[in-house]
Amino acid sequence: MSTPKRPKKQPFDIEKAMPLLREAVAPYPKAALFELYAEGHTSVFEILIACIISIRTHDEVTLPAARRLFAAARTPAAVADLSVKQIDPLISPCTFHDVKAKTIRDIAIGARDEHGGTLPCDPETLMAFKGVGPKCAHLALGIACDMMLTGVDIHVHRVTNRWGYVAAKTPEKTMEQLHEKLPRHFRVEINALLVPFGKHICTGERPKCSTCPLIGMCRQVGVLAPQ
Repeated sequence: MSTPKRPKKQPFDIEKAMPLLREAVAPYPKAALFELYAEGHTSVFEILIACIISIRTHDEVTLPAARRLFAAARTPAAVADLSVKQIDPLISPCTFHDVKAKTIRDIAIGARDEHGGTLPCDPETLMAFKGVGPKCAHLALGIACDMMLTGVDIHVHRVTNRWGYVAAKTPEKTMEQLHEKLPRHFRVEINALLVPFGKHICTGERPKCSTCPLIGMCRQVGVLAPQ
């Protein structure tokens, strides 16, 4: 008895995928940095600092930590006036909080002393700060400055490779390929959508493929135990 053939996958069409993604993630909380922006934390400095807090930290921890810090101080001058020992307990639930506290204060001092208290919309300036890589620089500039840059975190990396839309072994290589392939008008939004999509639907283990609206075009690269 012959094994029934699987339905042939459609080519991955990002223009068709994005509306499906918007609908799929609508019931879930926004990604932390986009939620903070919606709450009024709209400066490059605030989004950059929130991204530093978020590194290797779940959104459920990142959001309250960032809110506590910004309730105490939200401008470079105000944060620079805090000591590392004052910043640390405000963000202490996040991973590597002691290291991040020093990084945050150093960025605040640099923004105050070298940039007149306002960080510019410039990736090289942001990445000149120790502890700031392309992901956080691109997210800060994409969200706060509307620059068409893609911040690639673990969700964006995993999902876009699982789709077969890119084929890269590291987030850095995924970012390069997305900047070559992804239409400019989706470069910021892709992170806003794929963070909740990756957390709740296209999860790292046992992704919910049977109910995923993109199953007809996803190549399911590396998927071993779908639900």
